[in-house]
Amino acid sequence: MPTDSVGRFLAALDPDHREAVGAKPREEQERLAADWERELESDDELDTLDELSPPAAEAEAARRVMARGDG
Repeated sequence: MPTDSVGRFLAALDPDHREAVGAKPREEQERLAADWERELESDDELDTLDELSPPAAEAEAARRVMARGDG
């Protein structure tokens, strides 16, 4: 399991987004990963989901970041 934020973010993405983000420059990947971490930290709904299933919470936060058009 990846331990850096970019690796964790990539692991949380669906395969199509993972490939697209993986092709981006490292700086862009780091920005998206930072957005993803902020999403995980700031959303109370994700806190509840994280207690039940951390991978599901991470995947939902990744989906939200990509849906905003950040990627």
